[in-house]
Amino acid sequence: MSDPTIFENLKVAFENHLYNLDNLEGRILITGRSDVMDLADLSRSLIIRFVRTDKPEVPVEVELSASAKDLAGEILEDPQAEPGVTLRVRFEKPVADAAKQCEQIGAMLSELWERDIRLTQTLSFEYPQGDRGWTNRIEAVFNTRLDEDHMKAIGGFAESVIEAAGRMADI
Repeated sequence: MSDPTIFENLKVAFENHLYNLDNLEGRILITGRSDVMDLADLSRSLIIRFVRTDKPEVPVEVELSASAKDLAGEILEDPQAEPGVTLRVRFEKPVADAAKQCEQIGAMLSELWERDIRLTQTLSFEYPQGDRGWTNRIEAVFNTRLDEDHMKAIGGFAESVIEAAGRMADI
């Protein structure tokens, strides 16, 4: 019998923590979950979607992903491999003053996560209602790849995501 991969171990830990915040504490409401094995490129991903129960206007997605290279290197115990999991967080926020609010969001996330992220903000609108504001899709990809040594940090990370969603709702 083989050991679970880094991805599997982190997936279970993230799911447990986030579902506890939903079911036991009622601080978030999980709105969706995707656990995918992509047979085209043999990658794995887990996406959990949720909103804060007190500020549901900013939906959040937390994504863990591992490539075929990550998984194969770990399973085959390749000494050259550096297996790990990529962590992404996405938020969706309506904005009226794109230049000002995007700047504030970027500064807040960079401060919160100590510039350990690659940040992208993508603005869109539904035509012809563009004059009513924009939707900002914010994606933060963490530069540090995760492994089992990061298990104890999951609680603090979840708290920082919940804080970020709350602060973002106020921008």
